Amino acid sequence: MLPARVAYGGEEVPLSELPAPLPLDRLAPGAGPWEAELGFGKGRYLLGRAAEEPRGRFLGIEVASRYYRILRDRAARRGLRNLVLVRGEALYLLAAALPCGFARAVHAYFPDPWPKSRHLKRRLFDAETVDLVLGLLAPGGRLYFATDHLEYGAAVRELLESHGALRVAVRRDLWADGPRTNYEAKYVAEGRPIARLEAALAPSAAAGLLHPRGRSGVLAARGSLGREGGS
Repeated sequence: MLPARVAYGGEEVPLSELPAPLPLDRLAPGAGPWEAELGFGKGRYLLGRAAEEPRGRFLGIEVASRYYRILRDRAARRGLRNLVLVRGEALYLLAAALPCGFARAVHAYFPDPWPKSRHLKRRLFDAETVDLVLGLLAPGGRLYFATDHLEYGAAVRELLESHGALRVAVRRDLWADGPRTNYEAKYVAEGRPIARLEAALAPSAAAGLLHPRGRSGVLAARGSLGREGGS
């Protein structure tokens, strides 16, 4: 996989040249709230939001170099300085590069469902990874999710509903602002069913709260490390 890169304010640098966690307020100065999109594709949603809300600040993550370059170049042509893009694998970036609790909203539209059972651990929404996603949210922040893979949508709904810090709602119709990705526009035109979810993080959510099913895996890993260290 290619080394991760960061584009901001008309510049682009390797991720390795920036401190961790990323100094987002330095990359996109201002006092506006942050929103993040995980897997932005061709950037339909982020590009529109960054242009419409110049006081807001937006972070996008995309593993596909082609899509990253498309949005990077479009943002540069439009002179958007409130948009920070990172090319890299989402779970790695969530775990190692991004600050916690910075976003008022996190968007994840049509992520790879990894339908084969042996690949489930690679999902963005799994009991042991969902807290990396939720960790981006400030207390009271909101998660927006959509998929055309209805089995995955049902699994994500159950996962979120069983998290103690979330209030989950199923959206039965299209977003108020219309399709948010090119995939969504295509699927709506085709009449394909789409699962859409909104989840609100409790304003009093405790830092570091883990999903009850993910907690056991984290604690088991910690215990294993402790035994190795004492052997």
